[in-house]
Amino acid sequence: MILSRSVIAGNVNLLQVTCLSRLTWFRAHQLYWSAVCTQVLVTRLKTKVSSCSSSLSQIFKMLKTPDVLLLFCLVGTADALYKQWIPDTNYENKTNWDKGEVPCGNDIVEFLAQKKVSVFVETTHAVQELRLPVHGEFILNSGAGFYVMSGQDEDCGPGVTTQFKDSESLQWFNPALWQAAATQDDLQDGNFLFSVHEESVPCKYDDVVFKARSSFRVDTSSSQSSISVKSVSVLGKTFDSKSEFSEYLSSHSGQLQFHGSSAVTVGDPGCGDPSGCDCGNSVNHQQICGTVTCTSLSCKKPLLPVGHCCNVCGAIVTIYYTDGFNLQTYRERIQHLFLSLSKYKSIQLGMSKVFKTQRLMGIIPFGTSPEIQVVILDGDKGTKSAALAKDILKDIRSHGSNLGITEAKFQASSGGNTESSAGMVVGVVFGVLIIITFIVLVVVLMRKGVVKMPSLPSLPSLSIFKRNSDDGDLNGTLDHGFDNPMFDKPNMLPDIPGLYGTENSISLTPTGVHFVNPVYDENETDFTA
Repeated sequence: MILSRSVIAGNVNLLQVTCLSRLTWFRAHQLYWSAVCTQVLVTRLKTKVSSCSSSLSQIFKMLKTPDVLLLFCLVGTADALYKQWIPDTNYENKTNWDKGEVPCGNDIVEFLAQKKVSVFVETTHAVQELRLPVHGEFILNSGAGFYVMSGQDEDCGPGVTTQFKDSESLQWFNPALWQAAATQDDLQDGNFLFSVHEESVPCKYDDVVFKARSSFRVDTSSSQSSISVKSVSVLGKTFDSKSEFSEYLSSHSGQLQFHGSSAVTVGDPGCGDPSGCDCGNSVNHQQICGTVTCTSLSCKKPLLPVGHCCNVCGAIVTIYYTDGFNLQTYRERIQHLFLSLSKYKSIQLGMSKVFKTQRLMGIIPFGTSPEIQVVILDGDKGTKSAALAKDILKDIRSHGSNLGITEAKFQASSGGNTESSAGMVVGVVFGVLIIITFIVLVVVLMRKGVVKMPSLPSLPSLSIFKRNSDDGDLNGTLDHGFDNPMFDKPNMLPDIPGLYGTENSISLTPTGVHFVNPVYDENETDFTA
């Protein structure tokens, strides 16, 4: 099909769809494979303009156009980023083939029979044989296709069977498979941003981009039923409507490109807070970190940033701000003042809003507070990161009030002095003062009678342990053992005079108390008591 142009003079309402290739059908093993042409869609500009120009002249021209609602994208009004999927299922990508090379005219090309795949073909290719799977598609660029060599291809080797790699295991929540940039131009120029692991995966207010001239297959499985993002771009077409993207997901191409238990949804309004928004991926932290392998570190004091899976060598700057703070503006300031310097060329810097748990005396959690986390890595022992962190704090001391920054501190893995240690001491002292104030307040209120101590439960009486000959306490008569006829009932013995001794039978002497035993009176034997 010939590339067509449709321009309506004097009207902004422009809708152009061009097909870059003729439709072609392949028959293999009595199964049909569809070769789908690439479509370039120029969205109509009738009700809105979704991209904003930095040129004032262009903006003024657009203002003169009727029926156009401009959505001004002033720098820094939102923290949305563009997250681009790195892998592809392109035929010309040699990493997609098990032999590490793109097949040539003497090779047998094989796709796994039971695997689903959507393959983008950029140019024309010669093959010896093409073995296709049960479910799949070719997306052909203009002039692309396949043909069989009648003889041997002199530029090819002796010929091998080369197999297209399985892309079934590529996961949406793998942070290593995404690239982030502030603008689409940065994506094209390779100006990528560093992020902690949670934020490397698309956040709910990000624009997701799959390269225009490529296809892919991604597993979206997660513990959640859906994955929300602002928009998704596939083959150059941007979907920001839930119904439209849902329709694409149910199509043949959509089912081949997206699979898994969680459905990707679009239409999230994005971040409207100039100071940034929470990414929303903390709920998937375990799944994200399950795809990450941490390496050993050589720095003195490794750090663990919020939202990251591994300890790092570098520095973390924590910024506290007011309503006037603008995250994107401040990110550009850091880029202009510091990251453009030659001494900081090797630095990786990630900046985002996080909600950090607050702890009383560093132990007891009592809530969360928003703060700006700046993670600085230099791939070494963190010495350059510490130097940059000090430069950032110096800039904040000089211009922080104009930037909406109230306070900042940093931690460094190099073991140097950190201002965060002072903050820890202040926090502990503050916590102790709160406890002391609380105790004093309770004592004062008790003295005034405002607060009364609750009565303690009464202790059991000790009278139950007393011996008592009366009946009642133990519901019966106490057992006294057996009767002693000599002492308990002396009347039972005959009244024999002198049997129990005389009035001098017991005597007190300096050596003790003596008594006379009437039984052995004849022997006059004394026993000393």
